[in-house]
Amino acid sequence: MKKIIFSFMLMISYVFAIAQSKNFIDQPNIEVTGKYDTLITPNEIYLKIIISEKDNRGKVSVEQQEKNMIEVLKKLDINTEKDLSVSDMSSNFKFYVLKKTDIFTSKEYSLKVKDAKILSRVFVALEAIGISNTSIEKVAHSDFDAIVLEAKSKAVENAKQKAWILVKPLNQSIGNAIHITDYENNYMPYRADAMVLKVRGLNTASEEAAPANIDFEKIKISASVNVTFILK
Repeated sequence: MKKIIFSFMLMISYVFAIAQSKNFIDQPNIEVTGKYDTLITPNEIYLKIIISEKDNRGKVSVEQQEKNMIEVLKKLDINTEKDLSVSDMSSNFKFYVLKKTDIFTSKEYSLKVKDAKILSRVFVALEAIGISNTSIEKVAHSDFDAIVLEAKSKAVENAKQKAWILVKPLNQSIGNAIHITDYENNYMPYRADAMVLKVRGLNTASEEAAPANIDFEKIKISASVNVTFILK
């Protein structure tokens, strides 16, 4: 008897679920896509710096070059303890064994700066002390996640506005949203090589001469959502 009652209740629950689904589908609704794009300037620029004894045939040690680098960075008001880190350290000992060449040590650093103006001054200052093996690793924004969420919100607002405009000629209005699909956001990748050439093109050893009006290509953030509203 208990099995019969359980089976009966299970069947009722299944029918009820189907009815709910059918009611959801049968409701008059409008489905629209909302989009929002914005451009942001990166405020976290990561610079790769490689110091090698090979660049000066071992005349200046890596340790001395490192000391010189830290001195000039501090003169630029850069917090070297916080924003400068060692990424890798190596030597060409393998090639020395195979070819009996000189052993040269190299050291790789990662430096974070906040804008292109400071970056250009760093490039010029490092060139002045003989450190030229530098390149931009990546760029980012400290509030990237928050900006993406704001873009999603704006995309939903755009969808709502679009839905109102579409139903207005029908003398209808929209009700609550009954379904939202959030599509993955895409942002424009930064072309680091172009910026390196632009900054490194400076033919001066004076950091005061570094241009103040250069900037990075802005990052494009795009948000797209699909929203279904009830029609009233």
